[in-house]
Amino acid sequence: MSTKAVISDFGGVLTTPLIQSFVAFQDQTGIAMEMLGSAMQRMAERDGSHPLFELEKGELTEASFLERIAEELEPELGHRPEMHRFSEIYFEALKPNPPMIDLMRDLKGRGLQMALLTNNVREWEPLWRSMVPIDELFEVVVDSAFVGCRKPDPEIYEITLERIGLAGDQCLFVDDVEVNCEAARELGMTAVHFRANEQAIDEIRAGLGGST
Repeated sequence: MSTKAVISDFGGVLTTPLIQSFVAFQDQTGIAMEMLGSAMQRMAERDGSHPLFELEKGELTEASFLERIAEELEPELGHRPEMHRFSEIYFEALKPNPPMIDLMRDLKGRGLQMALLTNNVREWEPLWRSMVPIDELFEVVVDSAFVGCRKPDPEIYEITLERIGLAGDQCLFVDDVEVNCEAARELGMTAVHFRANEQAIDEIRAGLGGST
């Protein structure tokens, strides 16, 4: 069956790598990424749910998330860290990725249906939408924070397929996280693990075959 739709991730595909934003936060606050990750893992083990996953599913506000992280880090740091500038620092370091944005525009122009599927934060929607011409490129946008589930949960892929009205084997999916690609393949999609522009663009075009 020929591919009729492309489903793209946002951060790390249509933008510069997310790691650059976390490095910027580390550089400006002195809180190492490893320390932040360990704090969230402790919270997940203690509370039974990962705070980042709760945030991305809209079950936790950004303010509550940052407050809980600060509280968790305080004993380790010896002081309560200032976390309120997290999103400001994060988005200052995050930039659009023109080659992938241009590809999405080209694919839409060739008649493919276009959908965006992102794990994101409810309060961040105005920030990320202002970076890329989302509504120009995508007819369907599925944001984890507004649907209550996140990649790689099958449910969020099923929501996306339902909204575009296609089966998994009619779609090509691209994401910078391999486990998210694996979940898409389980539903019959062709999946491209984004690692670099040239690699991903070549694989996307190959995956579309005669569809374009």
